[in-house]
Amino acid sequence: MCLFCKIVNKEIPANIEKESEDFLAFHDINPKAPVHLLVIPKQHFDSFNDVPPEVMAAMTTFIQELVDHVDIKASGYRLISNIGENGGQEVKHLHWHVLGGTKLRFGHFTDADPKDFL
Repeated sequence: MCLFCKIVNKEIPANIEKESEDFLAFHDINPKAPVHLLVIPKQHFDSFNDVPPEVMAAMTTFIQELVDHVDIKASGYRLISNIGENGGQEVKHLHWHVLGGTKLRFGHFTDADPKDFL
C-alpha cells in the first residue's frame, strides 16, 4: 500500500484541509509556498496517465472548491502533477500540488526555499 493510500485509510496522520467521499486535500510536509496542498483521489491511480476522465472531472470540481475554501482563487495559484520518474513523481499515487498565497516565480516549485516566504 502506498503512502497516500495509508493517509486515506488514516494509518498515517495528515493535516487535512478538505475531504469528500472521493478526494482528500492535505498540507504538504515540505511546503514550497505559503499555501501548499496535495489533492488526491481516495481511489489509487498511479498517475495522471491512469486516471479515468470522469474521476478527473470530479477532481476538478473538488480543486475549484478547495482554492475558494483556502482563499487563493482570486489571487491565483499553481497546479502541478508530476508524472513518472522523469517528471519528478516521488509518490506513485496521482496527486496535484496546489501552490499559492504569494507571487510564484517560474521554477519556484523546484528551487524554492521555504524560509524565503514562511
